[in-house]
Amino acid sequence: MAKASKKGAGRKPTTKQAAAKKAAKAAPVQKATGQEAAEPHVAREQLPIPDAKYVGLTTFDAKDPNTKYPPIRELRPPKDAPNVLIVLIDDVGFGASTAFGGPCNTPVTERLAANGLKLNRFHTTALCSPTRQALLTGRNHHSVGMGAITEMATSAPGNNSIRPKEKAPIAETLKLNGYSTAQFGKCHEVPGWEVTPVGPFHQWPTGSGFEYFYGFVGGEANQYYPGLYEGTTAVEPPRSPEDGYTLTEDLADHAITWVRQQKALMPDKPFFMYFAPGATHAPHHVPKEWSDKYKGKFDDGWDVLREKTLKQQKKLGVVPKDAELTTRHDEIPAWDDMPDELKPVLARQMEIYAGFLEQTDHEIGRLVDAIGDLGVLDDTLIYLIIGDNGASAEGTINGCFNEMTTLNGMPGIETTEFLMSKIDDFGTPEAYNHYAVGWAHALCAPYQWTKQVASHWGGTRNGTIVHWPNGLKDKGKSRNQFHHVIDVAPTILEAAGLPAPTLVNGIAQAPLEGVSMLGTLRDAKAPENHDVQYFEMFGNRGIYHRGWTAVTKHRTPWKADAPPPFDDDVWELYGPDDWTQSRDLAADNPEKLAELQRLWLIEAVKYNVVPLDDRSFERINPDIAGRPQLIRGNSQLLFPGMRVSEWCVLTLKNKSHSVTANVVVPESGANGVIITQGGSVGGWSLYAHEGTLRYCFNFFGIEHYIIAADKPIPAGKHQVRMEFAYDGGGLAKGGTVTLYYDGKLVGTGRVEQTIPMGYSADEACDVGSDSGSPASPDYGPTGNRFTGEIEWVQLDIGEDGHDHLITAEDRFNIAMARQ
Repeated sequence: MAKASKKGAGRKPTTKQAAAKKAAKAAPVQKATGQEAAEPHVAREQLPIPDAKYVGLTTFDAKDPNTKYPPIRELRPPKDAPNVLIVLIDDVGFGASTAFGGPCNTPVTERLAANGLKLNRFHTTALCSPTRQALLTGRNHHSVGMGAITEMATSAPGNNSIRPKEKAPIAETLKLNGYSTAQFGKCHEVPGWEVTPVGPFHQWPTGSGFEYFYGFVGGEANQYYPGLYEGTTAVEPPRSPEDGYTLTEDLADHAITWVRQQKALMPDKPFFMYFAPGATHAPHHVPKEWSDKYKGKFDDGWDVLREKTLKQQKKLGVVPKDAELTTRHDEIPAWDDMPDELKPVLARQMEIYAGFLEQTDHEIGRLVDAIGDLGVLDDTLIYLIIGDNGASAEGTINGCFNEMTTLNGMPGIETTEFLMSKIDDFGTPEAYNHYAVGWAHALCAPYQWTKQVASHWGGTRNGTIVHWPNGLKDKGKSRNQFHHVIDVAPTILEAAGLPAPTLVNGIAQAPLEGVSMLGTLRDAKAPENHDVQYFEMFGNRGIYHRGWTAVTKHRTPWKADAPPPFDDDVWELYGPDDWTQSRDLAADNPEKLAELQRLWLIEAVKYNVVPLDDRSFERINPDIAGRPQLIRGNSQLLFPGMRVSEWCVLTLKNKSHSVTANVVVPESGANGVIITQGGSVGGWSLYAHEGTLRYCFNFFGIEHYIIAADKPIPAGKHQVRMEFAYDGGGLAKGGTVTLYYDGKLVGTGRVEQTIPMGYSADEACDVGSDSGSPASPDYGPTGNRFTGEIEWVQLDIGEDGHDHLITAEDRFNIAMARQ
């Protein structure tokens, strides 16, 4: 695919570009003139806009000179409505990018800021799914059912992950007003039980107002082996990591192609693009040429980095000259207290992250330059939101080579020695890495805490750039008024001259809960119009009201221990002159604290925040959470070619189970994958290798337990089966594996330890091949398709143990009886 120009954002267009821009502007003027004359008011409050009805003379013969009908009008937004591009980067702290004083080089972001505005007090919700749903709807996250990530949805209205029909997303409003719409990258708003090939799809991007979608559905993606969708259809990446593939570049390629096509075919029609790359969420994957730029730059550690960052932030003016560096809490270790032998690994973690963010900035630049080459950059309202929350502390104290160990609550299995042995593999396709807590805290400088901690600015304050040369006079300036992510949608509507709809698809709409930022953007002295904002995530909560904040941190993101009772939480109070929340006034002004605590409760009741839910891992269990389960019962039948998410597969973890397949083996013998779940970071695979049946259990990439049959699978039609007899006695225990051909024992072996909760955050269960990273070292990421035929694969689990399973011989006899 051709690369876009790497010239600077906001540069003067060439003669050719200027001509294209003039042509693009000419078409809507001509259309609008005729339309406005015939229809001065378009009823945009009700969407879809009602069809115009012709009432007049109807002739018998179309050649009759009295035959006259008004021209067909193409739906367009009001005249001068801008193109809109929202770029949302994932898991970036306020103090990460060079645009906001950080160490990660982001020249494209700086160029956009130089020709636009920096927002220094822009806030998110402290977590990804909630921020994204709030951004796309203009409503608070609990108000649209997204109190946490979709994987932790419960049956409570504020946490059920279901977007109410009376709160339509901004993409739907813009599409029904004549915008072209597309989303690229991360979608983490689909309820988990709806992430299936059979839908329902009404909460997927293409059911939420986006006419085109290319990206992934879930919390994170392997940058080398992503599970991609085009629309609602699963697709494979166009290249392999060996060919230089990375996800963010692929997303930019598709976004550039889409926007070029829009302007080539309908130059007068504005577009709305949502570009959410998934970077820089873990796993931190980036080619070495990016991370090697930062060799040695983080050897002084995270405490020194915080001090350097604040100094640079004051120089840039993104914090006041008197802003104070907040104190590092005791739960976050000092750099000097970390083991000396681990420090090279820790520094390498940060080098990789910095390169990852710089690569992301570069790919955003390619997209921005492509829009510039089309001559419409100045007519495009760009929101570049640098983080959907603060930097992530989910990598735990030492960081990790495989993030799935921490997500399964088992970080201790990666020892210092193990991490040291993997230092050269961090950031590569072999890894699934995340940096240490100390780096997350440093990248949120000068604020307290990190992602998930919605009480403090480290979790919720994200640097943001707004770029719209034709709509905003100020260039290279800052805005210091308080705003929140729910304010983006109302701002877009005002900029486009569109009303917030009262009716969408026959459903009466609730009011938007954000306010327009346009007054702020056009006047640095405009009074604040976002007076009050609550915050809550996993019991961490806070309230902002006219400069004052009252906050309480309830639980620590990287700790799995039980948090205290809510009534035992200690509240803090910060005044309007305390930019960084560094001086707690609770003891000095208890009356003000009590006033704000009461206000928090009022807002919490208003927006479905209560009941508070501070559970973490246990909410992933649907039985505990009270949400629907897609797969029920003890048996599931799968067919060749299926590729489904972990949500769609019978849960085999922590219990006895079996995998049975009817296959046809060619005379040349069998090779390749019969069925697999997960990938190189963890999972299992049943496959043929050199003609022989094998089962591999991949324990986080640390151990591969491979059990092989003692003879090849004969040619012809046969049944192969794996039985796993779980040891029991708790989670993550081992088990005995037995292999069968046509009900006859052909192999046995041991798996000493298993994965208790999740094999992967984004890899699929595949029948007939392994579409992502390989779960077994016996085969590679390509060329692993089963060489014979697969009729079906069946998964079975026992209720109390393997004695409840149908035996291999019985299974074979049942299959023979069917024939």
